[in-house]
Amino acid sequence: MSKPELAPSVMRFYGETVNEDSRLRSSADGRMELIRTQELLRRFLPPAPARVLDVGGGTGIHAEWLVKDGYDVTLVDPVPRHVEHASAVCSAVVGDARDLNEPDRSFDVVQLLGPLYHLPDPEDRCIALAEARRVVKPGGLVTAAAINRYASLFEHVTYAHLHRERVRDSVSKILETAIYDGTRGFTLSYFHRAEELVSELVASGLTDVRVFGIEGPAWSLVKAAEQQPGEGPTDELIASAMEAARMAEPYPELLAASSHLLAVGRAPADTNA
Repeated sequence: MSKPELAPSVMRFYGETVNEDSRLRSSADGRMELIRTQELLRRFLPPAPARVLDVGGGTGIHAEWLVKDGYDVTLVDPVPRHVEHASAVCSAVVGDARDLNEPDRSFDVVQLLGPLYHLPDPEDRCIALAEARRVVKPGGLVTAAAINRYASLFEHVTYAHLHRERVRDSVSKILETAIYDGTRGFTLSYFHRAEELVSELVASGLTDVRVFGIEGPAWSLVKAAEQQPGEGPTDELIASAMEAARMAEPYPELLAASSHLLAVGRAPADTNA
């Protein structure tokens, strides 16, 4: 059987067009995403020096803070330029979430903080999660990020162009189908509902699955402030939006307003499960 390949448009987008590392470090909503992802993961991570497999880890932006926290990190990513960059941070290899070249039950944590974004076929997402479940130890942690189904609705308001026919039609199609075909701007992508993300992790055999809104319900206010002329969002606005994300956690109805979702689950402790 041939190895799976990522869609060519996705490879071009991350290999030639966009710098994902820069987005997470420079943009206001990207910084919120990075900080909140750290904050959420640290609640569930086992003590260092546990072994972490960072699947779809990009340039190593999450591996960087994990290594600083004392974790033994191995990064896998399909984009060669990402792997080259990440190799300065941790062990890094070219690979695909659907075909991990790692032994069964070999990692304490497996995180997929990107692969599900670009696997519109549910069978591919199922395979990626099954692979994560395979290589994590009994009782180990699996985390998976997803783009929220409604993120594009909020985002294109921040750019003040949702009312334009082309943009409105494109966003309407995402809302109807959960898929963006990557014809303009972004690349081929899948947009999850929170309950769908939970169901996919549960179907892979994980237990105690929980889902969080990463940036929370006020992220688009921060992004809108950044798009307007002037100095951009104040530290106070960003701090308030971050606090809104924390306060929203007990209320699942607010998950729909977050840009990204983070699901956490555990492999059954029973080694025969």
